[in-house]
Amino acid sequence: MRTKVTYIISNINKAIAFEWIATHIDAQKTELSFILLNPTEPYLFRFLKEHNIETYYIPFHGKKEIPAATWKCYRLLSKIKPAAVHCHLFEANIIGLTAAKLAGIRKRIYTRHHSTFHHEYFPKAVKWDKYSNRLATHIVAISETVKQVLLKEKARPEKITIIHHGFDLKAFETPDPASITVLSSKHNPAGMHPVIGVISRFVDWKGVQYIIPAFTRLRASYPNARLLLFNASGNFEPVISSQLAGLPENAYQKIVFEPDIASLYHIFDLFIHVPVNEQIEAFGQTYIECMASGIPLIATRSGIGFEILNDKVNSLVVPHKNSDAIFEAMHFMLQSPDVAASMSRSAMSSVHENFTIEKMVQRLEHLYLQ
Repeated sequence: MRTKVTYIISNINKAIAFEWIATHIDAQKTELSFILLNPTEPYLFRFLKEHNIETYYIPFHGKKEIPAATWKCYRLLSKIKPAAVHCHLFEANIIGLTAAKLAGIRKRIYTRHHSTFHHEYFPKAVKWDKYSNRLATHIVAISETVKQVLLKEKARPEKITIIHHGFDLKAFETPDPASITVLSSKHNPAGMHPVIGVISRFVDWKGVQYIIPAFTRLRASYPNARLLLFNASGNFEPVISSQLAGLPENAYQKIVFEPDIASLYHIFDLFIHVPVNEQIEAFGQTYIECMASGIPLIATRSGIGFEILNDKVNSLVVPHKNSDAIFEAMHFMLQSPDVAASMSRSAMSSVHENFTIEKMVQRLEHLYLQ
């Protein structure tokens, strides 16, 4: 007999991680269904329907609609009658766990996708994190960093299970060469070199503001260098645009969205990810994606970075909020291509033990069936 598990997810349009889970989980053991809370019908809804997975969409536009969405979710859960719910993201945690409790569902799981973000930027929201911690019977921490934050919030240790994000590593290791050519033509049409890649939203805690001064210095030695900034939107955009204004227009490009992430890393000569402190990044998918792609990585340790980064072995680790260190690391990598290549090979080996989609799904199945 299969175990019925309902995923409840808020404010997601396209999310390849959930596509992977839906298509990789053992359908002989686990029967998945989905409830999606979103302002408009998300791409994920269509994807799941096309794969004949029971899926429901509840229009949801913000906190004022939480009571109504909770009632609708309760009614759907009463119809589906799952053995467990698994909630993802802040509003879904509040709505889904509450509805599941009202519906008498004994196994109530949520994945904690943020770390200290509320503690540092929205302290009033911490009470809702603690509410979710109390209501859940099981909590998935996506990194050791997140586990430590949960423990500081007095979540019961026996509730917490660490399950790392899983990835289709082959997609990053061996992308389609034609796709790489298309992306190079699209984002670096003049063939400038070296290309420095960043995939970070324009928010202060991602640390992009420390990369730009380092890149500006780098152009003194590499006047043909080009900086590509992806996910280039957020409330820190005015600060970052002001910094970029000091560079020639062809020295950089801001790109809000690029769907082909797996191929994208392969147009970079170096990749940089520098969150501003040890706990602000809950996981940091770009660490794993870059390492799987075999692209030299310069990074600060935050989130999963503490578990995977080995300085001068699989990456160059720099201090937080330090433009000078970022510049020196870029200059060293570019001046020492053999060392950079050796670190990249080590990085590719580092990610295989714990970060495959198969490993993640196995751990989730164990949680559902235990």
